[in-house]
Amino acid sequence: MKNVTDSFPSLGYWPFAGSFGFNTDILATNPINLSVVLGVLIFFGKGVSDLLDNRKQRILKTIRNSEELQEGALEQLEKARARLRKVEMEADQFRVNGYSEIEREKLNLINLTYKTLEQLENYKNETIHFEQKRAINQVRQRVFQQALQGALGTLNSCLNNELHLRTISTNIGMFGTMKEITG
Repeated sequence: MKNVTDSFPSLGYWPFAGSFGFNTDILATNPINLSVVLGVLIFFGKGVSDLLDNRKQRILKTIRNSEELQEGALEQLEKARARLRKVEMEADQFRVNGYSEIEREKLNLINLTYKTLEQLENYKNETIHFEQKRAINQVRQRVFQQALQGALGTLNSCLNNELHLRTISTNIGMFGTMKEITG
């Protein structure tokens, strides 16, 4: 059997332990270094690939969640826009209705004011008419009282006892005749 050291021709040139130096034989050092590096990478790389796979899965899951959240946010945004359009239309409708209601109330108030003014004018005219009648009646009563007092004064000065008694008797007779006719 061959010696294990024979399979690596450069092993004979290695310095002994305790000394340190550079090996300048590229052909002898590269396969060993590469095999050590590949071994270390394969041994430790299995865990790293699992970590990378886990990280990749988490990133993909985060991306999916973000996309779902984005879709949900877009749906909510569209719903909010639809509600905004609806509210704006309702506000416009209220505004239009409000203006027409204001105009209607304004016209009602103007009409009511005209009716109230007309009623006040009628009351004023009725009051003036009533006061005119009352004043005319008062004037008539005073004229009648003055005429009656003047007539009584004239009668009292012109009448004597005999004429006075004859007038009373005639009046009593007239009242009696009227009583018989009506009675």
